[in-house]
Amino acid sequence: MEEVGAQEVSAVEEVAEVKRVPVESNNGRKPEGGGPRNSVFTWFMVLALLGVWSSVAVVWFGLVDYDSVIARARQFRGNFSEVLQGKLRAYDADRDGDFDVEDAKVLLGLKQKPVSVVQPAEPRQQLEETETSHEQEPKAGTNKVAVQDDVPGLTAEDDDVDGSQMLKLESEIQAAVPLPPPSEEEFVPDDSSKHSVLDEHPYEDKLNTIDTKGELVEESQPQETLEESGPYEDQSGSQYIHKPASEPEPHTEPSSEPQSQGEQESAAEPQAEPAASESTGSVSEQPEEKLIDKVKKKKPKLLNKFDKTIKAEIEAADKLRKKGIAEEAVRAFEALVQQYPHSPRCRYGKAQAEDDMAEKKRSNEMLQKAINTYREASELPSATPDLVRASLKRRAERQQFLGRMRGALATLEKLVQIFPEDLSLKNDLGVSYLLLGDNHSARRVYEEVLAVAPDDGFAKVHYGFILKSENKIAESIPYLREGLESGDPGTDDGRFYFHLGDALQRVGDNSVSYTHRHTHTLPPSITVLSVLQAYEWYARGHQRGHFASVWQRSLYNVKGLRAQPWWTPQETGYTDLVKALEKNWRVIRDEALSVMDTSTGLFLPEEENLREKGEWGQFTLWQQGRKAGEACRSVPRTCSLLERYSEATGCKRGQIKFSVMQPGTHVWPHTGPTNCRLRMHLGLVIPKQGCKIRCTNDTRVWEEGKVLIFDDSFEHEVWQDSDSYRLIFIIDVWHPELSQHQRQVLSPI
Repeated sequence: MEEVGAQEVSAVEEVAEVKRVPVESNNGRKPEGGGPRNSVFTWFMVLALLGVWSSVAVVWFGLVDYDSVIARARQFRGNFSEVLQGKLRAYDADRDGDFDVEDAKVLLGLKQKPVSVVQPAEPRQQLEETETSHEQEPKAGTNKVAVQDDVPGLTAEDDDVDGSQMLKLESEIQAAVPLPPPSEEEFVPDDSSKHSVLDEHPYEDKLNTIDTKGELVEESQPQETLEESGPYEDQSGSQYIHKPASEPEPHTEPSSEPQSQGEQESAAEPQAEPAASESTGSVSEQPEEKLIDKVKKKKPKLLNKFDKTIKAEIEAADKLRKKGIAEEAVRAFEALVQQYPHSPRCRYGKAQAEDDMAEKKRSNEMLQKAINTYREASELPSATPDLVRASLKRRAERQQFLGRMRGALATLEKLVQIFPEDLSLKNDLGVSYLLLGDNHSARRVYEEVLAVAPDDGFAKVHYGFILKSENKIAESIPYLREGLESGDPGTDDGRFYFHLGDALQRVGDNSVSYTHRHTHTLPPSITVLSVLQAYEWYARGHQRGHFASVWQRSLYNVKGLRAQPWWTPQETGYTDLVKALEKNWRVIRDEALSVMDTSTGLFLPEEENLREKGEWGQFTLWQQGRKAGEACRSVPRTCSLLERYSEATGCKRGQIKFSVMQPGTHVWPHTGPTNCRLRMHLGLVIPKQGCKIRCTNDTRVWEEGKVLIFDDSFEHEVWQDSDSYRLIFIIDVWHPELSQHQRQVLSPI
């Protein structure tokens, strides 16, 4: 052993004594002792590597420190170039097999990525088999080789390189060579997709049969918030009512994208319509393709040539608005308007920001500023047509919100003058006339629309409504039906399902009794089919989420309230009121009889178009939670009694009135407008026979001195076939499950 060691030392000494080649330093002097002998190829590789990485560093202006990466990588065994190439393979932008300066330029956006010709790929299965076979082939000279982290040159034998170190190396390399940041999307100045004013309803998979019990199919828990399904005050009347401005509404992001009436309505519409009843097949299904085609709209062009030059400044201010920072957005756009007073887009952005501020602070004053600014933006001479349209349309919407219907009408008339070919604007104009009660002008507008576009569903349903309000029942049916079947935006509305069903009921009710309508022994006549189709449309309206049930078809509803057609005094909790009414019924009757003389003019004919025939007069004491003029002077004791019960006198969604019905009177099947009230009937003068009331499928009669309580949001019908008049006292009370807060904030009806 000692001899072997001595030989090795001797060999080392001999190697050390080999004559070294002198190497000159930079200043031309030979260093003492000389220098190590190096390969020219080795130096060439070192210089090449340094040159490559120096070039990359220059490209990134010194932002990338590759020295630390290289120093870190040298701690591992294996071929560093293979490691680096393997880890940066994902960044090989030009697909030349390595990562170099050209790749860095592509990643930094300094150079476009070269277009490569893609060869036809082999079948996926064949490629997978090939890759699997390559992975299973062991490398020569090793018994067990496994590539770790897809890095060539590192095998399972490299036991000093653990997984955590490789992950750390990989993260350092990726941090040094980041992917380019994602390009920002093109500036879209109008973003109305944050919120939606309308709530979507749940839909059922198939049509249900008629709910003869009159109960909700799905009972939900009572909620403090209300949902309004439509703007009608009384569904069976003839007036197109706008939702009151005082109605509490969910906070919504004002829509800045110019939308037609149909577009706004379609935001909450389903894209597929449920199947119709299999019994008649008169309700056609709506193709999904048609709905999809209708919502495809071109992106509005709101920037003129000058606005494009200040696009970045507009974008910065609009970003504040979209983030909900309304105050800062208003200030930013005010500064832009001062700097660029002739910029329509800056003025339009200011109006939008003021609109948002009004929503946030619930300020009518700020909303009026927005309305004025929208007008200013539309009147600038360089405003694009799309910006003019968007500004004036939003202005009209906000005017309607404030209840300024005539101002909104003037704005829409101006829009129609500027864009006479835009039928959606004409449709909006027709609605504006209806909101003012000018059905004649609305009819003229929709006749003009249908003359140009006979298949316009929106115009059809509104034209059908107008015909029905004129008591042209049969003529209204095809327009309402075809309009609903069109599936056009703005047609899927509970009001139109209600009026179509009501019209069909009235056409069929002339010769079909209630008993026949609800049995299977119906005579084969067109009128009978009309009644069946009426309930089919009611069922479809329920399926679409517009009605709580086939029987309960009110549109002004609060979710979760107990729903049943008939109530007992104990169920309502208003037993004290019921006892007081029944105890004092003779006093109430005598006062009513004292004012029944036709010469007093206190009893007025029913004006809600609910009678098929006969005479029906009403004398109102309270309306919408307030006394009706001087009516109580004629019946002071009755009013004094009722003033003790705020559940009745404070019911803003009800009335208190006397009702007298003469012999030979029939009241069409109808429903009240809201589920927020219950209706009490106190019998005062009741003939012994011939007077009855039906609510859902339960028919009852009045008794003198007794109170009947029912929910008039369910379908009910009245017959007076006696030989003398019938006199009752009607008292509406709040639904007992409404909270005090809800009773305060609910809008009057």
